[in-house]
Amino acid sequence: MKTEPVNISFFKNKTAVVTGAGGTLCSAVAVELARLGAKVALLGRTPEKLESVTALIRKAGGTALPLVVDVTDVAAVEAASKTITRELGLCDLLVNGAGGNRNDAVTSTVEYQPAEIAADRPENLRGFFNLNPDILLDVIKLNTIGTLIPSQVFGREMARRGRGSIVNFASMNSYRPLSKNLAYSLSKAGVVNLTQWLSTYLAPAGIRVNAVAPGFFANDRSRKILMTEDGGLTARGQNVMAHTPMKRFGEAQDLLGAVCWLLDDERAGFVTGITVAVDGGFSSSSGV
Repeated sequence: MKTEPVNISFFKNKTAVVTGAGGTLCSAVAVELARLGAKVALLGRTPEKLESVTALIRKAGGTALPLVVDVTDVAAVEAASKTITRELGLCDLLVNGAGGNRNDAVTSTVEYQPAEIAADRPENLRGFFNLNPDILLDVIKLNTIGTLIPSQVFGREMARRGRGSIVNFASMNSYRPLSKNLAYSLSKAGVVNLTQWLSTYLAPAGIRVNAVAPGFFANDRSRKILMTEDGGLTARGQNVMAHTPMKRFGEAQDLLGAVCWLLDDERAGFVTGITVAVDGGFSSSSGV
């Protein structure tokens, strides 16, 4: 007899807030939580993406509330919280999936080249010494403060009731900074540290705080970087695959088990402060 791999009864009628819900990974998380019976608030910056996920959930008979919100804006998140409480009820579960990178925060070279500090530096060469600190700060703010603010706003509600679960989105960059990605790696390392700090601080409030660290997953951005137009691998994609024992990129569905387990107070009630790698073995392999 086939059994349900997750605890459906736990999620039934819970109010779940998912930030970054218009993205490839967190849209799948939102759809799964709704399938399990949770009432899901979808927070994101792109209305069209949120509406698409909302339509998918409602078509399947689930409950979804899309809200266009900048998670680095305290007032906007607090306003969203009031709307969610009025429409769906107090937040029980929080998934902090909002985050991202910027192309102009990434170096074009993997190591120092004298040309990056030369007077006649090529326009297409962006090294460490050419990075704009303000642009780096935008990335750091989105990934760290964009996790901290929802944790404050929705965590406050959880603390009043003495229960709740938060799952943050870290990254393989949290443990091993990838070449070119200084600000993103720095900020995702901060998410792991924040997860550990919050798990300790909020334990007396009955709130568990954990994280997942996705490896290389297939989405629009990664496909452009890792794959060629004909479906093959770029040089960077080949390098990633050489370090991934399972020899494939992750799909959004691969994350659902880890996220739902961490959220579940019944099955993971004694688990807090950890970050679960979902990476096909990338973090365990040197590629040699």
